[in-house]
Amino acid sequence: MPESFDFLHQRLKSLVAEHAFRSLRSVPLSGQQPSAGADSKAAAKPLVNFGSNDYLGLAAKRFLSQAAPAHGSGASPLVCGYSDDQKHLCQLIARLEQTEAAVLFPSGYAACSGAAATLPQAGDLILSDQLNHASLIDGCRLSAAEKIIYPHRDTDAVENLLATHRQRYKNVWIITDSVFGMDGVLAPLPQLCDLADRYDAILLVDEAHATGVLGHDGSGATAHLDVKSRVAIRIGTLSKAIGAHGGFVAGPQVVIDYLINFCRPLIFSTAASPLAIVAAIDGVQAIGDQPHLRKLVRAHARSVRIAIGLNHQPATESEIPIIPVMIGGNEQTLGIAYRAAQAGFFIPAIRPPTVPQGTSRLRISISASHTQPQIDELIGFLKTEMKVEDPIGKGF
Repeated sequence: MPESFDFLHQRLKSLVAEHAFRSLRSVPLSGQQPSAGADSKAAAKPLVNFGSNDYLGLAAKRFLSQAAPAHGSGASPLVCGYSDDQKHLCQLIARLEQTEAAVLFPSGYAACSGAAATLPQAGDLILSDQLNHASLIDGCRLSAAEKIIYPHRDTDAVENLLATHRQRYKNVWIITDSVFGMDGVLAPLPQLCDLADRYDAILLVDEAHATGVLGHDGSGATAHLDVKSRVAIRIGTLSKAIGAHGGFVAGPQVVIDYLINFCRPLIFSTAASPLAIVAAIDGVQAIGDQPHLRKLVRAHARSVRIAIGLNHQPATESEIPIIPVMIGGNEQTLGIAYRAAQAGFFIPAIRPPTVPQGTSRLRISISASHTQPQIDELIGFLKTEMKVEDPIGKGF
Protein backbone atom coordinates (compact mmCIF):
# COMPACT_ATOMS: atom_id res chain seq x y z
CA MET A 1 0.00 0.00 0.00
CA PRO A 2 1.47 3.41 -0.99
CA GLU A 3 1.17 4.92 2.48
CA SER A 4 2.78 8.21 1.51
CA PHE A 5 0.51 8.68 -1.52
CA ASP A 6 3.30 10.58 -3.27
CA PHE A 7 1.47 10.35 -6.59
CA LEU A 8 -1.38 12.40 -5.10
CA HIS A 9 0.99 14.91 -3.46
CA GLN A 10 2.71 15.53 -6.79
CA ARG A 11 -0.55 16.25 -8.57
CA LEU A 12 -1.64 18.64 -5.83
CA LYS A 13 1.75 20.41 -5.89
CA SER A 14 1.28 21.11 -9.58
CA LEU A 15 -2.08 22.70 -8.83
CA VAL A 16 -0.48 24.97 -6.22
CA ALA A 17 2.20 26.03 -8.73
CA GLU A 18 -0.53 26.86 -11.27
CA HIS A 19 -2.61 28.83 -8.72
CA ALA A 20 -5.32 26.24 -9.33
CA PHE A 21 -5.44 24.50 -5.92
CA ARG A 22 -8.89 24.63 -4.37
CA SER A 23 -9.99 24.02 -0.79
CA LEU A 24 -13.22 24.13 1.16
CA ARG A 25 -13.72 27.28 3.20
CA SER A 26 -16.50 28.89 5.15
CA VAL A 27 -17.35 32.32 3.75
CA PRO A 28 -19.18 34.78 6.04
CA LEU A 29 -22.12 36.05 3.99
CA SER A 30 -24.57 38.82 4.76
CA GLY A 31 -27.98 37.60 5.82
CA GLN A 32 -26.59 34.40 7.35
CA GLN A 33 -26.21 33.67 11.03
CA PRO A 34 -22.64 32.57 11.84
CA SER A 35 -22.39 28.94 12.90
CA ALA A 36 -21.25 27.93 16.37
CA GLY A 37 -17.80 27.08 15.04
CA ALA A 38 -17.36 30.19 12.89
CA ASP A 39 -14.18 32.24 13.24
CA SER A 40 -15.17 35.40 15.10
CA LYS A 41 -12.88 37.66 13.08
CA ALA A 42 -14.13 36.33 9.75
CA ALA A 43 -17.74 36.46 10.89
CA ALA A 44 -17.36 40.13 11.81
CA LYS A 45 -17.25 41.15 8.16
CA PRO A 46 -19.99 39.39 6.19
CA LEU A 47 -19.80 39.74 2.40
CA VAL A 48 -22.61 40.50 -0.04
CA ASN A 49 -23.05 37.22 -1.87
CA PHE A 50 -22.61 37.48 -5.64
CA GLY A 51 -21.67 33.79 -5.97
CA SER A 52 -24.91 31.94 -5.21
CA ASN A 53 -27.32 30.34 -7.69
CA ASP A 54 -30.24 31.45 -5.49
CA TYR A 55 -31.57 33.56 -8.38
CA LEU A 56 -34.99 34.36 -6.88
CA GLY A 57 -33.68 34.81 -3.35
CA LEU A 58 -35.92 32.04 -2.03
CA ALA A 59 -33.16 30.12 -0.23
CA ALA A 60 -31.99 33.31 1.46
CA LYS A 61 -35.53 33.96 2.75
CA ARG A 62 -36.31 30.38 3.71
CA PHE A 63 -37.51 29.75 7.22
CA LEU A 64 -38.84 26.58 8.83
CA SER A 65 -42.34 26.40 10.15
CA GLN A 66 -43.14 24.45 13.27
CA ALA A 67 -44.91 21.91 11.04
CA ALA A 68 -41.81 21.27 8.91
CA PRO A 69 -40.80 17.57 8.80
CA ALA A 70 -38.08 16.74 11.31
CA HIS A 71 -37.15 13.32 9.94
CA GLY A 72 -35.22 11.91 7.01
CA SER A 73 -36.58 10.00 4.03
CA GLY A 74 -34.93 6.76 5.14
CA ALA A 75 -34.71 4.90 1.84
CA SER A 76 -34.81 5.14 -1.94
CA PRO A 77 -38.12 6.15 -3.54
CA LEU A 78 -38.73 2.56 -4.65
CA VAL A 79 -38.46 1.22 -1.09
CA CYS A 80 -40.22 3.59 1.32
CA GLY A 81 -38.73 6.98 0.52
CA TYR A 82 -41.65 8.17 -1.63
CA SER A 83 -44.29 10.35 0.00
CA ASP A 84 -47.47 12.25 -0.79
CA ASP A 85 -45.40 15.46 -0.72
CA GLN A 86 -43.07 14.01 -3.37
CA LYS A 87 -46.07 13.04 -5.49
CA HIS A 88 -47.44 16.57 -5.13
CA LEU A 89 -44.08 18.10 -6.07
CA CYS A 90 -43.85 15.88 -9.17
CA GLN A 91 -47.31 17.04 -10.21
CA LEU A 92 -46.36 20.69 -9.72
CA ILE A 93 -43.18 20.25 -11.80
CA ALA A 94 -45.04 18.44 -14.59
CA ARG A 95 -47.59 21.26 -14.62
CA LEU A 96 -44.87 23.90 -14.78
CA GLU A 97 -43.04 22.04 -17.54
CA GLN A 98 -46.29 21.08 -19.33
CA THR A 99 -45.22 17.44 -19.54
CA GLU A 100 -47.05 14.22 -18.77
CA ALA A 101 -44.96 13.41 -15.73
CA ALA A 102 -41.85 14.17 -13.68
CA VAL A 103 -39.61 12.24 -11.30
CA LEU A 104 -37.36 13.49 -8.50
CA PHE A 105 -33.66 12.84 -7.90
CA PRO A 106 -31.55 13.50 -4.79
CA SER A 107 -29.55 16.17 -6.65
CA GLY A 108 -29.36 17.96 -9.96
CA TYR A 109 -26.12 16.09 -10.64
CA ALA A 110 -27.90 12.76 -10.16
CA ALA A 111 -30.74 13.84 -12.46
CA CYS A 112 -28.40 14.87 -15.29
CA SER A 113 -25.93 12.01 -15.00
CA GLY A 114 -28.71 9.47 -14.49
CA ALA A 115 -30.79 10.57 -17.47
CA ALA A 116 -27.81 10.85 -19.82
CA ALA A 117 -26.49 7.43 -18.76
CA THR A 118 -29.82 5.59 -18.82
CA LEU A 119 -31.93 6.84 -21.70
CA PRO A 120 -29.49 6.52 -24.66
CA GLN A 121 -29.07 2.83 -25.48
CA ALA A 122 -26.47 0.59 -27.08
CA GLY A 123 -26.75 1.25 -30.80
CA ASP A 124 -27.57 4.93 -30.23
CA LEU A 125 -25.39 7.99 -30.73
CA ILE A 126 -25.01 10.94 -28.32
CA LEU A 127 -24.05 14.38 -29.61
CA SER A 128 -22.97 16.43 -26.57
CA ASP A 129 -22.00 20.11 -26.39
CA GLN A 130 -18.33 20.65 -25.55
CA LEU A 131 -19.13 22.85 -22.53
CA ASN A 132 -21.97 20.84 -21.01
CA HIS A 133 -22.07 20.55 -17.24
CA ALA A 134 -19.89 17.83 -15.72
CA SER A 135 -22.98 15.87 -14.68
CA LEU A 136 -24.10 15.52 -18.31
CA ILE A 137 -20.55 14.70 -19.40
CA ASP A 138 -20.23 11.97 -16.78
CA GLY A 139 -23.63 10.56 -17.67
CA CYS A 140 -22.71 10.40 -21.35
CA ARG A 141 -19.48 8.59 -20.48
CA LEU A 142 -21.45 5.96 -18.56
CA SER A 143 -23.97 5.42 -21.35
CA ALA A 144 -23.78 2.38 -23.59
CA ALA A 145 -24.32 4.67 -26.61
CA GLU A 146 -21.54 6.00 -28.83
CA LYS A 147 -20.51 9.59 -28.07
CA ILE A 148 -19.32 12.55 -30.12
CA ILE A 149 -18.54 15.94 -28.58
CA TYR A 150 -19.44 18.86 -30.82
CA PRO A 151 -17.90 22.37 -30.63
CA HIS A 152 -19.68 24.70 -28.24
CA ARG A 153 -23.04 25.93 -29.62
CA ASP A 154 -21.96 25.05 -33.17
CA THR A 155 -25.12 24.04 -35.01
CA ASP A 156 -23.26 23.67 -38.32
CA ALA A 157 -21.10 21.01 -36.68
CA VAL A 158 -24.20 19.28 -35.28
CA GLU A 159 -25.81 19.25 -38.71
CA ASN A 160 -22.67 17.81 -40.32
CA LEU A 161 -22.53 15.07 -37.67
CA LEU A 162 -26.20 14.24 -38.18
CA ALA A 163 -25.83 14.14 -41.95
CA THR A 164 -22.80 11.87 -41.65
CA HIS A 165 -23.87 9.50 -38.89
CA ARG A 166 -27.66 9.50 -38.51
CA GLN A 167 -28.36 6.45 -40.69
CA ARG A 168 -25.93 4.27 -38.75
CA TYR A 169 -27.72 4.55 -35.40
CA LYS A 170 -31.13 3.61 -34.08
CA ASN A 171 -31.51 6.86 -32.13
CA VAL A 172 -29.46 10.03 -31.98
CA TRP A 173 -29.56 12.15 -28.83
CA ILE A 174 -28.60 15.83 -28.84
CA ILE A 175 -27.71 16.71 -25.23
CA THR A 176 -27.12 20.27 -24.07
CA ASP A 177 -27.42 22.74 -21.23
CA SER A 178 -30.00 25.41 -21.99
CA VAL A 179 -28.04 28.10 -20.12
CA PHE A 180 -24.33 27.44 -19.75
CA GLY A 181 -23.57 28.08 -16.12
CA MET A 182 -20.05 29.47 -16.44
CA ASP A 183 -20.75 31.71 -19.44
CA GLY A 184 -24.30 32.93 -18.99
CA VAL A 185 -25.20 32.20 -22.61
CA LEU A 186 -28.01 30.22 -24.21
CA ALA A 187 -27.83 27.06 -26.26
CA PRO A 188 -29.17 27.58 -29.81
CA LEU A 189 -32.32 25.64 -28.96
CA PRO A 190 -34.50 26.72 -31.92
CA GLN A 191 -31.83 25.60 -34.39
CA LEU A 192 -31.22 22.37 -32.48
CA CYS A 193 -34.97 21.69 -32.53
CA ASP A 194 -35.00 22.20 -36.30
CA LEU A 195 -32.14 19.73 -36.68
CA ALA A 196 -33.79 17.23 -34.35
CA ASP A 197 -36.97 17.43 -36.43
CA ARG A 198 -35.13 17.13 -39.73
CA TYR A 199 -33.00 14.16 -38.70
CA ASP A 200 -35.43 12.46 -36.30
CA ALA A 201 -33.18 13.01 -33.30
CA ILE A 202 -34.10 13.36 -29.62
CA LEU A 203 -33.25 16.58 -27.77
CA LEU A 204 -32.46 16.34 -24.04
CA VAL A 205 -31.98 19.71 -22.32
CA ASP A 206 -30.71 20.61 -18.86
CA GLU A 207 -32.60 23.70 -17.61
CA ALA A 208 -30.71 23.97 -14.30
CA HIS A 209 -29.84 27.68 -14.61
CA ALA A 210 -33.04 28.67 -16.45
CA THR A 211 -35.88 27.17 -14.38
CA GLY A 212 -37.58 29.88 -12.38
CA VAL A 213 -35.78 32.71 -14.17
CA LEU A 214 -36.47 32.59 -17.91
CA GLY A 215 -39.71 32.27 -19.83
CA HIS A 216 -43.01 34.09 -19.41
CA ASP A 217 -44.06 31.46 -16.86
CA GLY A 218 -40.61 30.89 -15.31
CA SER A 219 -40.33 27.39 -16.72
CA GLY A 220 -36.98 28.00 -18.41
CA ALA A 221 -35.15 28.67 -21.64
CA THR A 222 -37.37 26.38 -23.68
CA ALA A 223 -40.27 28.72 -22.88
CA HIS A 224 -38.04 31.80 -23.26
CA LEU A 225 -37.11 30.70 -26.79
CA ASP A 226 -40.61 29.37 -27.58
CA VAL A 227 -39.55 25.76 -28.15
CA LYS A 228 -41.09 24.17 -25.07
CA SER A 229 -43.36 21.80 -26.98
CA ARG A 230 -40.43 20.68 -29.17
CA VAL A 231 -38.13 19.50 -26.36
CA ALA A 232 -39.55 16.24 -25.03
CA ILE A 233 -37.18 15.69 -22.11
CA ARG A 234 -36.10 18.43 -19.72
CA ILE A 235 -33.91 18.17 -16.65
CA GLY A 236 -33.89 20.65 -13.80
CA THR A 237 -32.62 21.29 -10.32
CA LEU A 238 -34.44 22.22 -7.13
CA SER A 239 -31.35 23.85 -5.63
CA LYS A 240 -30.98 27.03 -7.69
CA ALA A 241 -33.93 29.36 -8.33
CA ILE A 242 -36.31 27.02 -6.48
CA GLY A 243 -34.12 27.42 -3.41
CA ALA A 244 -34.29 23.87 -2.02
CA HIS A 245 -32.32 20.71 -2.84
CA GLY A 246 -32.65 17.93 -5.41
CA GLY A 247 -33.24 17.48 -9.11
CA PHE A 248 -35.89 16.31 -11.55
CA VAL A 249 -36.56 14.99 -15.02
CA ALA A 250 -39.79 15.96 -16.77
CA GLY A 251 -41.11 14.37 -19.94
CA PRO A 252 -43.44 11.75 -21.40
CA GLN A 253 -44.80 9.15 -18.98
CA VAL A 254 -42.91 6.37 -20.73
CA VAL A 255 -39.60 8.20 -20.18
CA ILE A 256 -40.34 8.72 -16.49
CA ASP A 257 -41.40 5.09 -16.04
CA TYR A 258 -38.21 3.94 -17.75
CA LEU A 259 -36.07 6.05 -15.41
CA ILE A 260 -37.91 4.73 -12.35
CA ASN A 261 -37.18 1.18 -13.45
CA PHE A 262 -33.67 1.45 -14.88
CA CYS A 263 -31.91 4.63 -13.64
CA ARG A 264 -29.35 3.60 -11.04
CA PRO A 265 -28.79 7.04 -9.43
CA LEU A 266 -32.53 7.12 -8.70
CA ILE A 267 -32.98 3.46 -7.71
CA PHE A 268 -29.94 3.21 -5.44
CA SER A 269 -29.97 6.64 -3.76
CA THR A 270 -31.87 7.66 -0.67
CA ALA A 271 -34.66 10.04 -1.60
CA ALA A 272 -34.36 13.75 -0.88
CA SER A 273 -35.32 14.65 2.67
CA PRO A 274 -38.95 15.57 3.44
CA LEU A 275 -37.72 18.99 4.52
CA ALA A 276 -36.15 19.60 1.09
CA ILE A 277 -39.35 18.42 -0.62
CA VAL A 278 -41.54 20.84 1.36
CA ALA A 279 -39.11 23.68 0.59
CA ALA A 280 -39.17 22.74 -3.11
CA ILE A 281 -42.97 22.76 -3.17
CA ASP A 282 -42.87 26.32 -1.80
CA GLY A 283 -40.25 27.26 -4.40
CA VAL A 284 -42.14 25.86 -7.39
CA GLN A 285 -45.32 27.57 -6.23
CA ALA A 286 -43.41 30.84 -5.84
CA ILE A 287 -42.42 30.72 -9.51
CA GLY A 288 -46.08 31.09 -10.40
CA ASP A 289 -47.22 33.20 -7.46
CA GLN A 290 -44.36 35.72 -7.35
CA PRO A 291 -43.45 36.68 -10.95
CA HIS A 292 -42.03 39.97 -9.66
CA LEU A 293 -39.00 38.04 -8.37
CA ARG A 294 -37.87 36.91 -11.83
CA LYS A 295 -38.63 40.36 -13.24
CA LEU A 296 -36.41 41.88 -10.55
CA VAL A 297 -33.46 39.52 -10.99
CA ARG A 298 -33.60 39.96 -14.76
CA ALA A 299 -33.67 43.76 -14.38
CA HIS A 300 -30.67 43.61 -12.03
CA ALA A 301 -28.77 41.40 -14.49
CA ARG A 302 -29.54 43.70 -17.41
CA SER A 303 -28.35 46.80 -15.54
CA VAL A 304 -25.03 45.17 -14.52
CA ARG A 305 -24.36 43.92 -18.04
CA ILE A 306 -25.02 47.36 -19.54
CA ALA A 307 -22.91 49.13 -16.91
CA ILE A 308 -19.81 47.01 -17.53
CA GLY A 309 -20.11 47.02 -21.31
CA LEU A 310 -21.69 43.62 -21.96
CA ASN A 311 -24.70 45.07 -23.78
CA HIS A 312 -23.43 43.68 -27.10
CA GLN A 313 -24.94 40.29 -26.29
CA PRO A 314 -28.16 39.13 -28.00
CA ALA A 315 -31.36 40.44 -26.43
CA THR A 316 -32.36 36.89 -25.48
CA GLU A 317 -29.28 36.69 -23.23
CA SER A 318 -29.30 40.20 -21.75
CA GLU A 319 -31.25 39.18 -18.64
CA ILE A 320 -29.48 35.95 -17.70
CA PRO A 321 -28.30 36.42 -14.09
CA ILE A 322 -24.91 34.77 -14.68
CA ILE A 323 -22.35 37.38 -15.66
CA PRO A 324 -18.80 36.18 -16.38
CA VAL A 325 -15.98 38.70 -16.27
CA MET A 326 -13.18 37.12 -18.28
CA ILE A 327 -9.68 37.52 -16.83
CA GLY A 328 -7.55 34.73 -18.30
CA GLY A 329 -4.86 33.86 -15.77
CA ASN A 330 -5.47 32.11 -12.45
CA GLU A 331 -3.33 34.46 -10.35
CA GLN A 332 -4.93 37.59 -11.79
CA THR A 333 -8.42 36.19 -11.23
CA LEU A 334 -7.64 35.31 -7.61
CA GLY A 335 -6.25 38.80 -7.07
CA ILE A 336 -9.42 40.52 -8.24
CA ALA A 337 -11.62 38.14 -6.23
CA TYR A 338 -9.52 39.03 -3.16
CA ARG A 339 -10.00 42.74 -3.80
CA ALA A 340 -13.73 42.13 -4.19
CA ALA A 341 -13.78 40.55 -0.73
CA GLN A 342 -11.87 43.55 0.66
CA ALA A 343 -14.59 45.73 -0.85
CA GLY A 344 -17.33 43.66 0.77
CA PHE A 345 -18.36 41.32 -2.05
CA PHE A 346 -18.07 37.57 -2.44
CA ILE A 347 -17.41 36.92 -6.14
CA PRO A 348 -15.98 33.47 -6.85
CA ALA A 349 -12.85 33.07 -8.96
CA ILE A 350 -13.58 30.28 -11.45
CA ARG A 351 -10.50 28.40 -12.64
CA PRO A 352 -9.70 25.17 -14.49
CA PRO A 353 -10.89 22.44 -14.54
CA THR A 354 -14.29 24.11 -14.11
CA VAL A 355 -13.50 26.23 -17.19
CA PRO A 356 -10.96 25.66 -20.00
CA GLN A 357 -7.31 26.61 -19.50
CA GLY A 358 -6.63 30.30 -20.04
CA THR A 359 -10.26 31.35 -19.44
CA SER A 360 -10.30 31.93 -15.68
CA ARG A 361 -12.96 34.43 -14.72
CA LEU A 362 -15.06 36.04 -12.06
CA ARG A 363 -18.55 34.56 -12.10
CA ILE A 364 -21.10 37.06 -10.86
CA SER A 365 -24.49 35.63 -9.90
CA ILE A 366 -27.35 38.08 -9.53
CA SER A 367 -30.30 37.46 -7.22
CA ALA A 368 -33.66 39.07 -6.58
CA SER A 369 -32.50 39.34 -2.95
CA HIS A 370 -29.88 41.94 -3.90
CA THR A 371 -30.87 45.50 -3.13
CA GLN A 372 -30.41 48.32 -5.61
CA PRO A 373 -27.65 49.90 -3.46
CA GLN A 374 -25.79 46.55 -3.50
CA ILE A 375 -26.10 46.36 -7.28
CA ASP A 376 -24.86 49.95 -7.60
CA GLU A 377 -21.88 49.25 -5.31
CA LEU A 378 -20.99 46.14 -7.32
CA ILE A 379 -21.07 48.16 -10.54
CA GLY A 380 -18.82 50.79 -8.95
CA PHE A 381 -16.31 48.16 -7.87
CA LEU A 382 -16.22 46.55 -11.32
CA LYS A 383 -15.77 49.89 -13.07
CA THR A 384 -12.90 50.71 -10.71
CA GLU A 385 -11.22 47.37 -11.39
CA MET A 386 -11.44 47.94 -15.12
CA LYS A 387 -9.19 50.97 -14.64
CA VAL A 388 -6.59 49.29 -12.39
CA GLU A 389 -3.16 49.34 -13.99
CA ASP A 390 -1.18 46.91 -11.82
CA PRO A 391 -0.46 43.43 -13.22
CA ILE A 392 -3.07 41.68 -11.07
CA GLY A 393 -5.82 43.76 -12.63
CA LYS A 394 -4.83 43.26 -16.26
CA GLY A 395 -7.00 41.04 -18.37
CA PHE A 396 -10.28 42.74 -17.54
